[in-house]
Amino acid sequence: MKRLTTLASIAGLCTVVGLFMSSGLEDVSAAVMSAGWGAALVVVARLAAVAWAGLGWHIVFPAGMARLGDCVSLRFVREGINTLLPVATVGGDFVGARLMSKRGVPGAMAGASMFVDLMTQALTQLLFTVIGLGLLVLIAGDGPIARTVAGGLAVAVPALGAFYLIQRRAGHRIIQGLMTRFASGREWRAFGAIDQLYDSLRRMYGNHGRFVAALAIHLVGWVIGTLEVYICLHFMGYPVDFAQALVIESLAQAVRGAAFAVPGALGAQEGGLIALCGLFNIPAEAALALSLVKRFADLGVGVPGLLLWHRIEAKLAAETAAEVAAESAAESAAEPGAGIGRTAKLVPQPATLGPFYSYAPPRMGSRIGDGEELKKCA
Repeated sequence: MKRLTTLASIAGLCTVVGLFMSSGLEDVSAAVMSAGWGAALVVVARLAAVAWAGLGWHIVFPAGMARLGDCVSLRFVREGINTLLPVATVGGDFVGARLMSKRGVPGAMAGASMFVDLMTQALTQLLFTVIGLGLLVLIAGDGPIARTVAGGLAVAVPALGAFYLIQRRAGHRIIQGLMTRFASGREWRAFGAIDQLYDSLRRMYGNHGRFVAALAIHLVGWVIGTLEVYICLHFMGYPVDFAQALVIESLAQAVRGAAFAVPGALGAQEGGLIALCGLFNIPAEAALALSLVKRFADLGVGVPGLLLWHRIEAKLAAETAAEVAAESAAESAAEPGAGIGRTAKLVPQPATLGPFYSYAPPRMGSRIGDGEELKKCA
């Protein structure tokens, strides 16, 4: 998996370099500079969209189980990992679920919330794409791009249906196999047992009111993302209307979703924007400038998210070390001298998602009294 992601990153980077070289670096730079303060407004729009997505995650939890502030802050962590680190675009979601389990939410419920949140996002993105496709047909007619998008939707619908089914009764064994692949058995225990996970999934999907509310929130969030295209193109001197901006944003997001295995959708986003902007007579250099501004927004939101992740992990590590030290001190006080010749307990480490998603490699505790035992042997 790691090798495949690396190869996808290299291919995407080569595509980006080729597109920028063919369009002219000076022309693209001039287009980016013409965006001016629009780039800052795009970052603000992205901040609003990510925070709004945190609200959508919060809604799927049963009332009172998770705090809104935790959902919003961890949503920024998820975004930072998914957009800036060389992982597939679901790596941050696993990390977010694990960190949520450290905030007083049962592990199984935190893991289930991740799946339900991903499901609501995928469903609303599908609807958002259908809306964009409909507007494209009304504005530009049934062209090659429209037919390509329609073909992609024909593939996406059964895939989305399969993703839903594996979260129901029929998918129990499939989920267990996937979790074994993405995370070791020890790490999966952070989300609780598989049976508990499915109990939590049934509880969340059974609350129809909250599920529908989450769908509505995420759909509004996709529309908020349209502001990025609308604002940026207006500042660059291409006054598209909101419907045209929605077509570009919805179908560009569909392209990003299809390229989920490529970190940051490198190359896919740039190529998609060139094709979509061309429908409205927007030149390739402006489309690449729009992509660059979106990348700036990725940094503006992702870097704080990664810094927050670092702070949370450091705090968790400090708390774990303090707990272990307190336990060791209590045992030493209760049984003086009993520590000689014993093997120290394994120092608990934060659960990770394998070497690719981990914050720090696990460390084994040292053996206490090894020197004494060697002397006895001698």
